[in-house]
Amino acid sequence: MKMENKREAQERRAIERKRKQQAALIRRVAIIVVIVAAVGGLIGYGIYDSKHNTTANQATENTQSVDNTSVTDNTSATLNTDTSLEVANGDTVNIHYVGSVDGVEFQGGTGDYDLEIGSGAFIPGFEEQLVGAHVGDTVDVKVTFPEGYRDSADADGNKMVLSGADAVFTVTINGIYK
Repeated sequence: MKMENKREAQERRAIERKRKQQAALIRRVAIIVVIVAAVGGLIGYGIYDSKHNTTANQATENTQSVDNTSVTDNTSATLNTDTSLEVANGDTVNIHYVGSVDGVEFQGGTGDYDLEIGSGAFIPGFEEQLVGAHVGDTVDVKVTFPEGYRDSADADGNKMVLSGADAVFTVTINGIYK
Protein backbone atom coordinates (compact mmCIF):
# COMPACT_ATOMS: atom_id res chain seq x y z
CA MET A 1 0.00 0.00 0.00
CA LYS A 2 2.77 2.43 0.85
CA MET A 3 4.44 1.79 -2.48
CA GLU A 4 1.25 2.69 -4.37
CA ASN A 5 0.85 5.90 -2.36
CA LYS A 6 4.45 6.80 -3.05
CA ARG A 7 3.98 6.22 -6.82
CA GLU A 8 0.78 8.25 -6.86
CA ALA A 9 2.48 11.10 -5.01
CA GLN A 10 5.38 11.03 -7.49
CA GLU A 11 2.95 11.07 -10.42
CA ARG A 12 1.03 14.00 -8.90
CA ARG A 13 4.30 15.92 -8.41
CA ALA A 14 5.36 15.15 -12.00
CA ILE A 15 2.00 16.37 -13.30
CA GLU A 16 2.25 19.53 -11.17
CA ARG A 17 5.80 20.19 -12.45
CA LYS A 18 4.60 19.79 -16.03
CA ARG A 19 1.71 22.22 -15.40
CA LYS A 20 4.11 24.78 -13.90
CA GLN A 21 6.46 24.42 -16.89
CA GLN A 22 3.55 24.88 -19.31
CA ALA A 23 2.33 27.94 -17.40
CA ALA A 24 5.85 29.43 -17.46
CA LEU A 25 6.08 28.77 -21.21
CA ILE A 26 2.70 30.42 -21.79
CA ARG A 27 3.82 33.47 -19.77
CA ARG A 28 7.03 33.74 -21.82
CA VAL A 29 5.13 33.46 -25.10
CA ALA A 30 2.60 36.05 -23.92
CA ILE A 31 5.40 38.46 -22.98
CA ILE A 32 7.04 37.97 -26.39
CA VAL A 33 3.70 38.54 -28.16
CA VAL A 34 3.14 41.76 -26.18
CA ILE A 35 6.65 43.00 -26.99
CA VAL A 36 6.30 42.17 -30.70
CA ALA A 37 2.89 43.87 -30.80
CA ALA A 38 4.30 46.96 -29.09
CA VAL A 39 7.28 47.16 -31.44
CA GLY A 40 5.00 46.60 -34.44
CA GLY A 41 2.72 49.36 -33.20
CA LEU A 42 5.63 51.74 -32.78
CA ILE A 43 6.95 50.93 -36.24
CA GLY A 44 3.47 51.35 -37.72
CA TYR A 45 3.05 54.66 -35.93
CA GLY A 46 6.48 55.77 -37.17
CA ILE A 47 5.52 54.99 -40.75
CA TYR A 48 2.18 56.77 -40.34
CA ASP A 49 3.86 59.75 -38.66
CA SER A 50 6.52 59.91 -41.39
CA LYS A 51 3.86 59.95 -44.11
CA HIS A 52 1.78 62.47 -42.15
CA ASN A 53 4.77 64.81 -41.71
CA THR A 54 5.61 64.58 -45.42
CA THR A 55 2.03 65.53 -46.29
CA ALA A 56 2.16 68.42 -43.82
CA ASN A 57 5.44 69.59 -45.33
CA GLN A 58 3.95 69.50 -48.84
CA ALA A 59 0.92 71.49 -47.74
CA THR A 60 3.19 74.08 -46.14
CA GLU A 61 5.36 74.28 -49.26
CA ASN A 62 2.31 74.93 -51.42
CA THR A 63 1.38 77.98 -49.32
CA GLN A 64 4.83 79.52 -48.93
CA SER A 65 5.73 83.00 -50.05
CA VAL A 66 7.03 83.79 -53.54
CA ASP A 67 10.65 84.29 -52.41
CA ASN A 68 11.07 80.49 -51.88
CA THR A 69 13.58 80.85 -49.08
CA SER A 70 12.35 78.54 -46.33
CA VAL A 71 9.47 76.58 -44.88
CA THR A 72 9.26 75.32 -41.30
CA ASP A 73 8.19 71.69 -40.79
CA ASN A 74 6.88 70.10 -37.59
CA THR A 75 10.38 69.62 -36.14
CA SER A 76 12.96 72.17 -35.07
CA ALA A 77 14.62 72.02 -38.52
CA THR A 78 13.63 74.36 -41.34
CA LEU A 79 13.19 73.22 -44.94
CA ASN A 80 15.32 75.67 -46.88
CA THR A 81 14.38 76.02 -50.56
CA ASP A 82 17.13 78.46 -51.55
CA THR A 83 18.28 77.20 -54.98
CA SER A 84 21.89 78.14 -54.29
CA LEU A 85 22.14 75.40 -51.64
CA GLU A 86 24.04 72.27 -52.62
CA VAL A 87 23.33 68.78 -51.25
CA ALA A 88 26.19 67.41 -49.13
CA ASN A 89 26.77 64.14 -47.30
CA GLY A 90 24.96 64.25 -43.93
CA ASP A 91 22.27 66.69 -45.13
CA THR A 92 18.61 65.77 -44.76
CA VAL A 93 16.82 66.61 -47.97
CA ASN A 94 13.17 66.54 -48.97
CA ILE A 95 12.84 64.80 -52.31
CA HIS A 96 10.16 63.76 -54.74
CA TYR A 97 11.05 60.65 -56.75
CA VAL A 98 9.57 58.59 -59.58
CA GLY A 99 11.20 55.23 -60.32
CA SER A 100 11.04 53.21 -63.50
CA VAL A 101 12.52 50.05 -64.97
CA ASP A 102 12.89 50.03 -68.76
CA GLY A 103 10.81 53.21 -68.85
CA VAL A 104 7.89 51.64 -66.94
CA GLU A 105 6.98 53.12 -63.55
CA PHE A 106 6.40 50.59 -60.77
CA GLN A 107 4.21 50.57 -57.68
CA GLY A 108 6.03 51.88 -54.62
CA GLY A 109 8.55 53.70 -56.78
CA THR A 110 6.97 57.14 -56.48
CA GLY A 111 6.80 59.35 -53.44
CA ASP A 112 8.07 62.16 -51.28
CA TYR A 113 10.67 61.50 -48.62
CA ASP A 114 12.91 63.24 -46.11
CA LEU A 115 16.22 61.49 -46.80
CA GLU A 116 19.44 61.81 -44.83
CA ILE A 117 22.25 61.64 -47.38
CA GLY A 118 24.70 58.90 -46.41
CA SER A 119 22.24 57.04 -44.17
CA GLY A 120 21.96 54.06 -46.51
CA ALA A 121 18.15 54.20 -46.30
CA PHE A 122 17.74 53.80 -50.07
CA ILE A 123 19.17 51.40 -52.65
CA PRO A 124 23.00 51.39 -52.71
CA GLY A 125 24.32 54.19 -54.92
CA PHE A 126 21.11 56.26 -54.75
CA GLU A 127 22.08 58.83 -52.14
CA GLU A 128 25.59 59.42 -53.46
CA GLN A 129 24.20 60.58 -56.81
CA LEU A 130 22.33 63.43 -55.12
CA VAL A 131 25.48 64.95 -53.59
CA GLY A 132 26.33 68.18 -55.40
CA ALA A 133 22.80 68.75 -56.71
CA HIS A 134 21.08 72.03 -55.85
CA VAL A 135 17.64 72.66 -54.41
CA GLY A 136 15.19 72.66 -57.31
CA ASP A 137 17.36 70.37 -59.45
CA THR A 138 15.96 67.22 -61.00
CA VAL A 139 18.47 64.36 -61.12
CA ASP A 140 18.21 61.00 -62.89
CA VAL A 141 19.56 58.51 -60.36
CA LYS A 142 20.61 55.22 -61.95
CA VAL A 143 20.76 52.19 -59.65
CA THR A 144 20.51 48.41 -59.77
CA PHE A 145 18.12 46.76 -57.36
CA PRO A 146 19.90 44.27 -55.07
CA GLU A 147 19.37 40.54 -55.63
CA GLY A 148 16.39 39.33 -53.64
CA TYR A 149 14.61 42.69 -53.77
CA ARG A 150 10.82 42.40 -53.65
CA ASP A 151 8.72 42.23 -56.81
CA SER A 152 6.34 45.02 -57.75
CA ALA A 153 3.75 45.76 -60.42
CA ASP A 154 3.25 48.36 -63.11
CA ALA A 155 0.27 50.73 -63.32
CA ASP A 156 -1.79 47.99 -65.02
CA GLY A 157 -1.04 45.51 -62.23
CA ASN A 158 1.39 43.43 -64.30
CA LYS A 159 4.14 41.81 -62.23
CA MET A 160 7.55 43.48 -62.39
CA VAL A 161 10.65 41.69 -61.11
CA LEU A 162 12.87 44.30 -59.48
CA SER A 163 15.56 41.96 -58.14
CA GLY A 164 18.74 42.72 -60.10
CA ALA A 165 16.93 45.17 -62.42
CA ASP A 166 18.46 48.45 -63.55
CA ALA A 167 16.25 51.39 -62.56
CA VAL A 168 16.14 55.13 -63.08
CA PHE A 169 14.68 57.37 -60.39
CA THR A 170 13.85 60.91 -61.46
CA VAL A 171 14.48 62.84 -58.24
CA THR A 172 13.60 66.45 -57.54
CA ILE A 173 15.36 68.14 -54.61
CA ASN A 174 12.58 70.13 -52.88
CA GLY A 175 14.76 71.53 -50.10
CA ILE A 176 17.41 70.92 -47.48
CA TYR A 177 16.63 70.88 -43.77
CA LYS A 178 18.75 73.32 -41.75
